[in-house]
Amino acid sequence: MGNEERTEDLAQLIKRLKDHYTVTESEIARRIGVAPATVNAWVNRKRGTGRGPNTDKLRALASEFPAFSEVEIFAAAGRKAPGPLNPDAEERILALFRGLTAEQQEMKEIEMRALNERNQSALS
Repeated sequence: MGNEERTEDLAQLIKRLKDHYTVTESEIARRIGVAPATVNAWVNRKRGTGRGPNTDKLRALASEFPAFSEVEIFAAAGRKAPGPLNPDAEERILALFRGLTAEQQEMKEIEMRALNERNQSALS
């Protein structure tokens, strides 16, 4: 596998983030909309029943703490950052989706859900 030298995991990144912004795990949790126990589980590398932070929470970290990029945060979580979606592209995709039959829409939704789940669990 090509890129074996990931320099830090999410626990290490959160420690740097806490030091850089002088914030607690509770403050991080409040600002990204999760329970303090959730951030604590990330810091202590506890997997629990989930697959780690979801895309929205990782993006929230980048938004709330901009000294850390989305790419950097997603890499620490063991994932590749999703590509940006501008409003024009989103509108084109919705227009195409609206032109599909109900069955085709259902199939595309299943396909997109599977791709998202793969991205959530796949390592970079």
